[in-house]
Amino acid sequence: MALKVLILGGTTAASALARKIAGDARLAPVLSLAGRTTNPQPQPIPVRVGGFGGIEGLVHFLRDEAIDAVVDATHPYADQMSTHVVAASKQTGVPLASLVRPDWKREAGDRWQVVADTEAAADALGAEPRRIFLSLGRQDLHVFARAPQHHYLARLIERPDQEALPPDLRLLQARGPFDRADEERLLRQERIDVLVSKNAGGAATYAKIEAARALGLPVVMIARPYKPAGVILAEVEACVAWLHGLVPRGV
Repeated sequence: MALKVLILGGTTAASALARKIAGDARLAPVLSLAGRTTNPQPQPIPVRVGGFGGIEGLVHFLRDEAIDAVVDATHPYADQMSTHVVAASKQTGVPLASLVRPDWKREAGDRWQVVADTEAAADALGAEPRRIFLSLGRQDLHVFARAPQHHYLARLIERPDQEALPPDLRLLQARGPFDRADEERLLRQERIDVLVSKNAGGAATYAKIEAARALGLPVVMIARPYKPAGVILAEVEACVAWLHGLVPRGV
């Protein structure tokens, strides 16, 4: 009988894992998405959308669906979901692996100001009006209303649904990955003074960091929150090997 696997996704790593194990007769995976994107990319494995209802709801799901293993491949800043799945794994005894992509490291030429959270990022922009490129998703845009003197360009997949947004905000809807040449062109054309980013890690959006470095632009980098984790794996291939190690012999 195939190993029933719950993948908590919403990231490029989760999609890569789904593609890697699709059609593997030893595994019966389902990909869970939070539902924040109304038009997610098609996946090669079954998908469920929506929350679980906290820790207890996730415990019930794992038991009701007879899940054999969980892979937490959520965004590095989805700390609440990771807290819930670690607790649910302990309660149910279901093995848990966390697919954690390494964070970006400061390199020569980088002008990073590392801050603790989005509020600190808004405050770090200073009093003088500047042209700011926000590359951090739609959930946190409202925070920058506390610094209304700046002109903001925000790139996101879908329009934000918050009411209180910065007054001088322009939206650029686009889905990555992006290459360095395009990122440099965007920063030049928009006359950007500062880039604000989360330290997401991975290659899909790293080009903006390379572009800022090449242009000598400062980056306000929002540090990662603490995320509880199961068995920490950095690569999709290692995650597949971990899952195969859980498959009963003879399957």
